[in-house]
Amino acid sequence: MTLAPARIAAFGALLAIDRGSWSAEALQAKSVHLDARDAGLASEITFGTLRRRGELDALIQKMTNRAPKSLDPEVLVILEMSLYQLRFLARVPDHAAVNDGVELVKRAGRKSAAPFVNAVLRRALREKIDVPMIASTPSWLFEGWTRQYGKETAVRIAEASLATPERFIRVGTGVPPDGAEATDVPGCYKLASGDPGSYRFQDIGSQAVVPLLELQPGMSFLDLCASPGNKTAQALETPVRAIASDLHLSRARLLAPLGIPILTLDATRPLPFSRKFDRILVDAPCSGTGTLARNPEIKWNLKYDDISDLADRQQAILQNALDALAPGGRLVYSTCSLEREENEEIINRSGARVLQTMQRLPGRDPGDGFFAAVLQHPKS
Repeated sequence: MTLAPARIAAFGALLAIDRGSWSAEALQAKSVHLDARDAGLASEITFGTLRRRGELDALIQKMTNRAPKSLDPEVLVILEMSLYQLRFLARVPDHAAVNDGVELVKRAGRKSAAPFVNAVLRRALREKIDVPMIASTPSWLFEGWTRQYGKETAVRIAEASLATPERFIRVGTGVPPDGAEATDVPGCYKLASGDPGSYRFQDIGSQAVVPLLELQPGMSFLDLCASPGNKTAQALETPVRAIASDLHLSRARLLAPLGIPILTLDATRPLPFSRKFDRILVDAPCSGTGTLARNPEIKWNLKYDDISDLADRQQAILQNALDALAPGGRLVYSTCSLEREENEEIINRSGARVLQTMQRLPGRDPGDGFFAAVLQHPKS
């Protein structure tokens, strides 16, 4: 029996993600030989399954009376992705999802589970079993959002995490491609479909951070935690004297095309600069809870204790960055996290003067969720 290449790719990507790979990297590796149509379907199955995994696992438990994690990993992934197609992909024929699901189990070396998978999927076709949307958000995350933003906003954030992200490109002062729509962030355009040409994709929330620096030509500028370099490239649209850095050599190498000095350093330790900088960007490593639609595996990998571990690093990085800021200079601290522990609490403990804050929330604002604060050294 011939299996759809898109389902083979999605199955391989989901297994790789469960073993620790990032979703975009895993999908790219498994889809490299697919045509555009199959690659699109593989992406939809992979990301849709990850976004809806909580609902799908709750459905599996209701239909089988078995904890999903008690199933073999291959069997569980095949059930999840097949049920996703049956419940949420109207363009996929039911028989194709069922037949390919059963065949995938056999090819994965779990032939004895094929009747079980077939029975579960056919029951899903016969019966409409309701599972709440909120099951696809870990309860500790949703409860935290409710405390911070209120129940209505928390629901909107959770709903937004299940949607396919809109596409935004960085045009700067260039001419946007046909079909691109201007946004309220200068130089940022929405591109619903089509080829971006020479422009790079960059979320509108990300693009909203750099303008807060108020860069002017000739200023000295330090970008800590700079990789992969989208914000750095945006900053370089203004002719500044820039230095960028990142912790890992492999990530720092991604910055090489920018044509500026690149350093590999641990920003949680005192910075090795003898001079002060007019502008500093601290795009801090964070939980990424503002990007769950784009990086849905975060929901299932992140633990509450991870937040406090990240906060310790963020605090150290910010304090060291403030020490490198020139009198009267401006530092922007940003994260793509929605968690107060990584944002307001970090700023409050720093003792810095807060000139401005920005909070973008999925479901309320276009794009990913971002927090940013414009700071000055407390002695300025």
